[in-house]
This record gives sequence, C-alpha cells and structure tokens, in this order.
Amino acid sequence: MTTTIYNNSSFSDSPYGLKLQQTFSSAGTFSVTIPTNILRVYAVVIGGGGAGATATTGGAGGGGAGGYSAGWTYISNTVTVGAGGTGTSTAGVSNNGNSSIYGMVMAGGGGAGASAANSGGAGAGAITSTSLISTVSYTGAPAATNNGIGYAGGGSSGVAPGAGVSSGGGGGSATVTGNVTAFAGGRGLICGGGGAAGTAGVGTGGAGGTGDLYAGGTGSTGTGTTFGGGGGGAGYTGAGANASANNGGNGGSGGGGGGGASTLGTAGNGGNGVVYLYY
Repeated sequence: MTTTIYNNSSFSDSPYGLKLQQTFSSAGTFSVTIPTNILRVYAVVIGGGGAGATATTGGAGGGGAGGYSAGWTYISNTVTVGAGGTGTSTAGVSNNGNSSIYGMVMAGGGGAGASAANSGGAGAGAITSTSLISTVSYTGAPAATNNGIGYAGGGSSGVAPGAGVSSGGGGGSATVTGNVTAFAGGRGLICGGGGAAGTAGVGTGGAGGTGDLYAGGTGSTGTGTTFGGGGGGAGYTGAGANASANNGGNGGSGGGGGGGASTLGTAGNGGNGVVYLYY
C-alpha cells in the first residue's frame, strides 16, 4: 500500500506507524521509563512561553512563544519540561520562559516582554528580558531580525511583531497617544506571542497571536491610566486566555503571556512547555 501526505487523513507530527506513548505537560524534571527493547524514540518538544511585562504607563510588551523541535533521539531516563515565565505586577520585572529537553531534542523558552522599552519578547530562545531577537535555534537556523520573520519570530518595538515558523514573536506596543488598540502578538506555526497592553486614551490591549490550530486570547479595554491588558498567545494544545481588566491573559502551552496594563495590572504568564514521546 502506498500513501502520501496529501491524501493521508491520519498524517500528524509523528512518523507513520509510531504511537504516542508518553506525555509530559507539568513543568519540572521527571524520570522516564522506556521499554528495554526500545533504543531510540521520536520526541516532540515545546519550550515554555515568556511572560508579559508590566509598565508604569500603557503599552507593555507581550511575551514571546516557546520554541518547537522534533526528531529522533537516543533514550534518556529524564525529561525536563520548561516552565512558562511568571507574570508580575512589578514594573520593569518580566520573566523568560524556560527550555524543554528530552535526550538530544530541545527547544528554547520564549523571551519576556519588556516594559522599559515597551517591547515584545522574542520567540523561541531569547536570553534577556529586553532582547528583541532570539538566539540561534538548536537546528542552526539564524535568529530573526527585529520585527522579522524567521524560525523564531523577532520581538517588536512600536511596530507589528515578526511571525515565526515555530513560534510567534511577542507583541510590540502601540505607544502613540490616542491609539485605541495595541499590537497583537505574532502569529506562530505552532505557538503565538502575547499581545501588548493598551496605551494612552481608550487603551485596548492587543490579542494574543494565533497558531495553526488554536487562537490567541482577546485583549481587554480600559480608560485613563488603567488601559487594557493583552491577550495570551495560542498554545500547542489549547487557546490563549483572554485578558481581564488590567491583567494580561496567560499563554496556552508554549504561548506567550499578554502585557499588563500600568502598575494596576499583572502581566500574563507564559504557558508551560510540553514533551511528547513516540515509539
């Protein structure tokens, strides 16, 4: 029997004939037991999303989405699932997502949104909270330029964020007085970046970036110094959460958290990563 990816209704991320045997979705490091006759497994690995920022004024950036990697690896007796960055209500404090790894397959965490520069975090592997581009991915694909499109979408500052093949860049901020809607998070093939918080005027936060399967959360609307929070980015296994009042929405699994609105709001958490093992 022959088949192609164009007419095979069961086509998925896993190689044909393998079965999903183990799923790890809680953050942390865990023991793994593989049957003695299995020497290699196929792993799908998603890193944790970055958290949004909280700014003293409107326009705080959303977090970048975690990276996506898949491939064959020799077996390992442990697996690490990266935690998403934790959103805070402290201006100037924002947290990156953490990497996930099984054996030789790994995926970086998304960058945190930046409040000082009102910038969105980069997708898939930024190493500082103020980075606007990601580091090189484990596959060797180069990082995207600021606001650019690439394997990992670049973060943004004052313009629409870059999209990513594996993950969307974090939402940039609309800093011009009177803008009614902040920028949405970057679209990702797998996970989306978080939306930026609203800015002066009737400040509506941007929506979280979408993925191929799930939507990002919606932004909320505020007025005066309250502004609105940004929506959480789409995850690999579910949608991003909606913003609520001044608070950013949480990202889905691997999605970036939405930006928090002024000192009254709390930034959204990045979604935890996930690891799937097939054999």
